[in-house]
Amino acid sequence: MRLIPILFLFISSFSIAQNNYPQDYFRSPLDITLMLSGTFAELRSNHFHSGLDIKTQQRVGLNVYASASGFVSRIKISHFGYGKALYITHPNGYTTVYAHLNKFSPDIEAYVKKHQYEKESFEIELFPNAGDLKIKKGAIVALSGNTGGSGGPHLHFEIRDKAERPINPMLFGIDIKDSVNPIISSIYAYPINENSFINKSNSKRELRLIPLKNGDYAVENIEAFGKIGFGIETIDRQNLTANKNGVYNIQTFVNGNKNFELDFRRFSFSETKHLNRLIDYEHYKTKKSRIQKLFNQNNPLSLYKDVLNDGILHIKDSTYSVYKIKVGDFENNNTWATVTIKGSKIDSIKSEPKKTTPYFINTNETTNLKKGKVSVDFYKDTFYDNFYIDFDVKNDTLLLHKDIIPTKKSFTISYDVSAYSDKDKSKLYIARLLGYKKFPAYSSTKRKGNLLTTYTRTLGEFALATDTIKPTITPINFKKGQWLSNFRYLKIKIDDKGSGISNYRATVNGIWILMEYDYKTKTLIHDFNDGLITETKNNLKLIVTDNVGNNSTFETVFYRK
Repeated sequence: MRLIPILFLFISSFSIAQNNYPQDYFRSPLDITLMLSGTFAELRSNHFHSGLDIKTQQRVGLNVYASASGFVSRIKISHFGYGKALYITHPNGYTTVYAHLNKFSPDIEAYVKKHQYEKESFEIELFPNAGDLKIKKGAIVALSGNTGGSGGPHLHFEIRDKAERPINPMLFGIDIKDSVNPIISSIYAYPINENSFINKSNSKRELRLIPLKNGDYAVENIEAFGKIGFGIETIDRQNLTANKNGVYNIQTFVNGNKNFELDFRRFSFSETKHLNRLIDYEHYKTKKSRIQKLFNQNNPLSLYKDVLNDGILHIKDSTYSVYKIKVGDFENNNTWATVTIKGSKIDSIKSEPKKTTPYFINTNETTNLKKGKVSVDFYKDTFYDNFYIDFDVKNDTLLLHKDIIPTKKSFTISYDVSAYSDKDKSKLYIARLLGYKKFPAYSSTKRKGNLLTTYTRTLGEFALATDTIKPTITPINFKKGQWLSNFRYLKIKIDDKGSGISNYRATVNGIWILMEYDYKTKTLIHDFNDGLITETKNNLKLIVTDNVGNNSTFETVFYRK
């Protein structure tokens, strides 16, 4: 019985082994044994992971090396996302990306700080000329860190092509020790329409997995009829870590014929949003786990390969079919699951009644929903499917369906606040209500006259919220009048309990100083080695403003020799 899977393994291994990417061009960006906390194209919230997350021994400050010669083509520093990120373009057309850095090498650091002081901004994006910052392969370009949206110290490393499409760095010879087969945790069967059923039901069904001695799985036999599809929850692990990482390839076969493949070797940033269509989005939002659908429902992802009939099976009465799933990692460690399907038509099936509301979304049309002072505008192709949407407004709270339907793009929510006084409306913002306690999370709000507007890609509950509380400013490592001659850094904590911090500005003796902001620790840090503070007596002034304009001012005096 293992001959057919072995034949499949040989054929698929041959196709995966075809690799046109240079193998000896890029070196490792770190001088340690590489262990991953995140793999390429791993499923993340609303996007595919665009690189490798390489562990840095649970600390910051490891040397980061240029993977190949080239020039620094882009530098971006942001509070969130990649934090401090460096982009190096190479003569062969590829670009390597190094993110969540703690510091750049001295020449790059000096280049960046020069521009930060010129623009008086910590957040900055620079595009140096090809001759400005030339880099040799193996040169130290940065120190690893934990900046931006990083959940812990690591190096995020990417390789992109000329079209800015990220490609799995392992295709270029970046070696990760891995002899561990992927793990399948669950398999689901889906009726595709109202005339399809699985085990006499028209609803999604989780199927019982039966582990086999060789590491593969048998799946309970099912009876089905009509158009059906399957979904899978699966992860991969490498030898040296226990992290639950993403897989490299998934293929399915029906009666020996390949009918579907997900190939996670390259994608474009413009399509990464379609991850929410690849997964069972409602299941993810309600159960917090990601089922990858092994069939395509109007999804333009380029990850699909060799898709026959959208990966959907058409099961006829009095037939037997064998459905096989092969999950593989980059090192071609594979795990198989086999489902036997008996085609059996029945006269009536149990179907869940379809819910209707007064509001219908036709994805081919623009839709405006309005009640009272609130309006919602969905543009053409906001959603993948037509559906009845829940819509209601109670006081200033907007009930806009449940967040169980994926979107392709943003839509607009608008509030008419003309009924509020000028004083009150200046402190209003649109908030998304989160969790059981309906916590009001700031949604970026634009103001034009009496209209407040936000753009979002997420359904759910929204409301007008008020923020009259000023941000707080607390010195961490100094007091008023203190001598700081032996201090390297000046540290201040800033926080805001309402709409969140929008911006800050610090000066010493009237001159702007650079203060790096870490939103995770809510800390501002100035490095005295910038050399800007040369006086003995120094007047520090810090102004912090939140997203509705409340601001706080902190002033103090410190001394240095």
